Amino acid sequence: MPDRPISVCFPFIGDEIGGSHVSAIKLIRALDRRSVQPLVALHVINGPLADYLRDCGVPFVEAPAGAPPGRAGQGGPFPLGAGTLAYAARATGPLTRFLKSRTVDLVHTNDGRIHAVWALPARLAGARQVWHHRGDPEARGVNWLAPLAASHIVTVSRFARPQRPLVDVSRRISVVYSPFDTPSGHDDRTAARAMLVETLGCPGETRFLGYFGLLIERKRPLAFVEAVAAYARRHPEVPVMGLLFGVPGSEAPHLAEAVVRRAEALGIGDRVRLMGFRSPVEPWMQAIDVLLIPAVREPFGRTLIEAMFLGTPVVATDDGGNPEAIEHGVTGLLVPPEAPEQFVDPVHALLTDDAFRERITKAARDRAFATYGVATHARKLMAIYRAVLNGSEHTRSFRRSPDQRTVP
Repeated sequence: MPDRPISVCFPFIGDEIGGSHVSAIKLIRALDRRSVQPLVALHVINGPLADYLRDCGVPFVEAPAGAPPGRAGQGGPFPLGAGTLAYAARATGPLTRFLKSRTVDLVHTNDGRIHAVWALPARLAGARQVWHHRGDPEARGVNWLAPLAASHIVTVSRFARPQRPLVDVSRRISVVYSPFDTPSGHDDRTAARAMLVETLGCPGETRFLGYFGLLIERKRPLAFVEAVAAYARRHPEVPVMGLLFGVPGSEAPHLAEAVVRRAEALGIGDRVRLMGFRSPVEPWMQAIDVLLIPAVREPFGRTLIEAMFLGTPVVATDDGGNPEAIEHGVTGLLVPPEAPEQFVDPVHALLTDDAFRERITKAARDRAFATYGVATHARKLMAIYRAVLNGSEHTRSFRRSPDQRTVP
């Protein structure tokens, strides 16, 4: 351990922004500068993440070696596509010199391409790597490369832990749930709804079903459209609209157009709107009546917890990390995955039974306030940083439970 604040580099591509970036930036802002000095490096400095960092007041520098290739066409699940590996080989020298010149102690990586690109430079520069896995437990990167390269693996849920790691990682892995700010003004739903009605120019009695997140295949935006259509067919008496808040991910730029085409094909083209990325997100999430999460293999979606904080009821697929956050019938409702029509009954109950809705949202809000928080997340990550830098026996400082490793 250095006798100065730990220098932690947070590299990002910068060509998109999603829940993982929001979580990482919340951590960066919350770190105690007396103990940790963060260094944010972007490969793309004119993209959406740079704008978001500026809005948050988080300084950043440009990473050397330019931008890695996009995710599309890499021959299977990233980060081990051929394009990324070829780029990583070219970038190793510049990134290693970058880390050495800034005396970086630890590199905290947060997405697939970054994990692969920065793993070798971190090792060559004498820095440790914390691999923060927020994706598929079957991903090749977390099962093949992370066990060999990373000093420690952090997953956002028990579901997201690597399923078949190349070597045993049981003493080098922790489950740390993502951080969430305690929202202010979270009970002003009337004003939020009025804002949304005015923005859309729709009748005040319209009921809003919401999708929040990147438009990527795993999150199933087309299934959201199908769920809205199924509800409209079964309950034509209810004026309902489906609103998608988010932008296409870099690996699926076609999905925005596909959403529009699917809505038109189902006869609800006038009931589905693409709302784009909105920040801050809280007023928009307050304004909707029900949040729908049709995603499959979602490690641990931010929007689910944000809705719980804000008093917006959630209907989510019983898949991935969703059941770790939602207790069915208590803090939300779970439905089978890949079955959009299964959303209809729970959504209708929430829209028509005020007592049921109030019971669900109160229990969800209480659970969220009791369980999640930025300060707790930052404390756990700082404990991991200290343990990793204490040397090869760092895992003795962790307490193990039957199904996860947590930080004391």
